[in-house]
Amino acid sequence: MIAGGRVWTGLSSGRGQPGAVAIGRGRILAVGDSTTIARFMGAGTRVLRADGGLVMPGFADAHTHFIEGGFQLGEIDLRSARTPREFIQRLADYARQVPEGRWITGGAWDHTLWPGAPLPRKDWIDSVTPHNPVFVYRLDGHEALANSAALHAAGITKDTRAPVGGEILRDPRTGEPLGVVKDQALGLLEAAVPAPTDAERDSALVRALAHAESLGVTAVAHMAASWADLASYRRLERAGRLTLRIAAYLPLAEWRRIADSVRLERSHGEDDWVRIAGCKGFMDGSAGSRTASFFEPYADSAGYTGLLRHPEADLRAWIGAADSAGLQVTLHAIGDRANALALSIYDSVAHAHGARDRRFRIEHAQHLRPADIPLFGERGVVASVQPVHLVDDGRWIEGRIGPERIKTSYAYRRLLDTGATLALGTDWPVASLDPILGVAAAVTRRTADGKNPSGWVPEQKITLAEALRAYTWGSAWASFDERTWGTLAPGQLADIVVLDRDLFALAPDSLDQDRVRYTIVGGTLVFAR
Repeated sequence: MIAGGRVWTGLSSGRGQPGAVAIGRGRILAVGDSTTIARFMGAGTRVLRADGGLVMPGFADAHTHFIEGGFQLGEIDLRSARTPREFIQRLADYARQVPEGRWITGGAWDHTLWPGAPLPRKDWIDSVTPHNPVFVYRLDGHEALANSAALHAAGITKDTRAPVGGEILRDPRTGEPLGVVKDQALGLLEAAVPAPTDAERDSALVRALAHAESLGVTAVAHMAASWADLASYRRLERAGRLTLRIAAYLPLAEWRRIADSVRLERSHGEDDWVRIAGCKGFMDGSAGSRTASFFEPYADSAGYTGLLRHPEADLRAWIGAADSAGLQVTLHAIGDRANALALSIYDSVAHAHGARDRRFRIEHAQHLRPADIPLFGERGVVASVQPVHLVDDGRWIEGRIGPERIKTSYAYRRLLDTGATLALGTDWPVASLDPILGVAAAVTRRTADGKNPSGWVPEQKITLAEALRAYTWGSAWASFDERTWGTLAPGQLADIVVLDRDLFALAPDSLDQDRVRYTIVGGTLVFAR
């Protein structure tokens, strides 16, 4: 039993009430006052004291790359490097600790923090990484820097053509690759990086689980998961070591294999821990890498409108086939053109195949035309969004797309007001997995540079209760799990987080100071501070 706190069930827009939660056999038995709970008390009942904190459904992150996050916890971190010099020095220091020949990966660098925002180049780091291939991603995962050793290992030369939907940045005079590759061209390098062993993948997952437990995350959607990732989840589940619930979305182009696997899963019965939830495709790239697809050119790149990752005909064929097979489909879309096209394809497929509960999703839905916003609600398309991204993007995105288009960027208020379902997440490891940071970003819309104390595009703020509901029930709804978790109600799985203070009693600018006291998954205490 959990007692002594304020209980927010997620079933209403209120702020929670003093009360307690009774748990038994992995499920919630009752929620209410002491009289309601008393009949569930026994001599062996364990009582966790909330001490005035908030008791609520566990946070469910609707968009992660979860095992990649576990790997990054053990790799070089370039996220906070504030200058090119610091970026180079961190790689130099790290390379001295790595065995010769081993690839250096990870990174999460952000060149927008650097004076003048120059993109890094291979010649910055070749001399300090002479014995190791280097392949380090920008924080959004849509572009990366490779040193000469990595380019050589991947067979990339001045004669290598970039694949459709990708770019290889080149010296304009010689045509030689400069080291930065974007979107579909990333695959050329990724194919050269040695695949991790099963043991290495499982170890990364264990690190990720421990991190999630400490942050109150009890369920995640793993986007663009690989079959190897799925196998890792199942190994740890069989070993009894999994401490959060996984909804895996595998690559859209593999829809046929996914459909066959889903049918096999269902024949074996329901699995509350790991399941294939559907398939994930990509419309475009990211605004930070200038590969998000817009109708109008970038404000700082005359005539350039971004990239579509795949030919439209391929996307329509894959989505149509996946839907015919009964699979849930979700699409990454950042720019307004990418989002409009995704909505159009979804609408065409739904009309062609007839009515059913599809819950099509769009991941990110960052920059929308005003006319497209109501379509999410009207067509039942889930907006799976990551508020923590606006903390960074709000610093510089107006320079990319101008003052008019930002009015409907991260348009959470307008999406909710027109009937859309929001599901909140982080895109970890692109951003921090900490859900409290995402909640604070949705409520305050403050940016990392401190220049928007009243909020960036403040008219798109949402309330605390709306943000929490989107981070719990909304994420459950988005993956067809709302009947089993996402709220505190009798019969639901006992996935619960207890915060050390009542979020509703805090000033908006203090929300990010709250911390997790307990994390409970399936009635088991997996974290205690």
